[in-house]
Amino acid sequence: MSVSPALRAAVLVAVAALALPSTGAAAPDPGRQGDYAAAAKEFGVPESVLLGVSFLESRWDTNAGAPSRGAGYGPMHLTDAAALDVDEHDHHGSDAEDPRGDLSRPLKAVDSTPQQGVPAELRTIEAAERLTGVDRAVLRTNPRQNIRGGAALLASHHRALGDWYGAVAKYSGAKDTATAKRFADDVFEVIRSGEARTTDDGHAVRLTATDLKADTGIVDRMGLKPSAPNEAECPRDLGCEWIPAAYEHHTPSDPQKYGNHDKANRPVDMPIKYIVIHDTEGYWDTTLRLIKDPKWVSWQYSLRSSDGHIAQHVKAKDVAWHAGNWYVNTHSIGLEHEGFAAKGTWYTEAMYRTSARLVRYLAHKHGVPLDRAHILGHDNVPGVSPAKVRGMHWDPGPYWDWAHYFDLLKAPFTPRGGDHSGIVTIMPDYAGNHPPMYGCDSTKPAEICPTRGTTTVFLHTEPRADAPLVKDIGLRPDGSNSTRQVSDIGGRVDTGQRFAVAGRSGDWTAVWYLGQKAWFHNPPGAPTAVPGTGFVVTPRPGRASVPVFGVAYPEAAAYEGTGVPVQTVEPLQYTMSPGQRYVAADLSVPSEYYFAKEWAGPRVVVRGEERYYQVFLGHRVAYVKAADVHVLPGAIGAPR
Repeated sequence: MSVSPALRAAVLVAVAALALPSTGAAAPDPGRQGDYAAAAKEFGVPESVLLGVSFLESRWDTNAGAPSRGAGYGPMHLTDAAALDVDEHDHHGSDAEDPRGDLSRPLKAVDSTPQQGVPAELRTIEAAERLTGVDRAVLRTNPRQNIRGGAALLASHHRALGDWYGAVAKYSGAKDTATAKRFADDVFEVIRSGEARTTDDGHAVRLTATDLKADTGIVDRMGLKPSAPNEAECPRDLGCEWIPAAYEHHTPSDPQKYGNHDKANRPVDMPIKYIVIHDTEGYWDTTLRLIKDPKWVSWQYSLRSSDGHIAQHVKAKDVAWHAGNWYVNTHSIGLEHEGFAAKGTWYTEAMYRTSARLVRYLAHKHGVPLDRAHILGHDNVPGVSPAKVRGMHWDPGPYWDWAHYFDLLKAPFTPRGGDHSGIVTIMPDYAGNHPPMYGCDSTKPAEICPTRGTTTVFLHTEPRADAPLVKDIGLRPDGSNSTRQVSDIGGRVDTGQRFAVAGRSGDWTAVWYLGQKAWFHNPPGAPTAVPGTGFVVTPRPGRASVPVFGVAYPEAAAYEGTGVPVQTVEPLQYTMSPGQRYVAADLSVPSEYYFAKEWAGPRVVVRGEERYYQVFLGHRVAYVKAADVHVLPGAIGAPR
């Protein structure tokens, strides 16, 4: 979309006005800390319980009064489904991406179907309004009153159950015992370990570690759905349920009309190398309805925002249609998180935590490295061909907190190497990183998005804030510069991604990005990247340019005698030029194509001799042929 001069000026003013990121957890702020203390005293709730529940819901953030993915408002996540302007557009059916991503059998565009909206039971704000006498509009937007409303609810649950562990479990809204226990266990773990952080609106809050006893057995007496053995592949304490995706031959006259995934035998026939993080762009009930439709698409797991509950739909051994790239699909597991990438909503701590537990379990089981080259966002998945690049998706969006997520994965991003290393890891301070973006509200596409923490760092053509953003010719074939539109990933990078340094100038650092030098502000006092280590690839001598690919399919000779048609491997729009360097994200990429075109088979894995490397090329990863590049230590030749 074109940007008006007025909007461009507003964005530049906002850029210039950005404050330095806040870091660390300072001394407790008497205002917000006092709000928790006062509400706990007023309603007779242990302050540690009130702080612990609030932390697990929102990490004590206010999110500027915007609702969460689970219709929750404020630090206490008081739910008010009736207040939401429901505008669901399932992202698998809303644009040009083919979720299966196999050029040999394109999946007909999936139509968006009527959505069901927010679950009606998400209305805890009504009880809070009744218990406090405070209007629900105030409870949604005033942090102090929101905390009072949460305290009143907890006290009400305690009066009914006579136990604080049970009251916390009840507060979660979970319908089954395993999820309720998991939520309460997490709260009590936070209480016992303690926490301290600065909130998104600048208040320092501390929960001092407290040894609070828990009667875990009370949850079994609360009348919730009992946990029962099922087919879900999850850690036992997460209480996952099995809701199978539809797999049937829905048009018997056509062997290719079946859904909504493919049978396989991974990792025996193909390794699982990636876990892909999605958001649903729809609510829980809608998500479950769609996964049961054989004419729809599929993913392995869904995660609910309100309490972090998990449902599995496709076995890890089978191939789901989710990432828009057949090569990635055949080597990945897809997780859909209830929510929206840009609508002003936020991801709950409860969902972050269960997602991280699930990913740790899956990564350990299948040998997936816990790094940003293998734990991908859907926005990091490349198109399979030049024509498919523009239709690829951008979820989970710039507000997914990758740094916090990897902390929960127990694989935090940390500085490695010296200050002049030839590799950097993008790592802004999420809470204090507020680069202006626009278009979060689809009804007001030119409006600047609300100020909130983000994982995104924007890339400029020169080392100055008013310089244009870099180009992405795959997304903008006309050669225009990238924008700050929230869905435009062409000129930005996210936390955890690694790039080769291309230059330094004062407080600015340049990296190689999609064939160009891309500059970002990286002052020593408030860095947006830290030194990294690893290997880089660069074109071999004599190569005028090196092609890059969106898949790592075998060479033509590998298909001989298999009965499988040779799959075209078409270079993407981007190239590597001599002197450029890109971080080698994976030096062991299998050259494979999984042929599974018809309901009854055959199903064949074609393996080649061609070797590929995976690289951080731009916002999305890409593949290069090993024969085209040299591999070098990342520190060699780092610009000074």
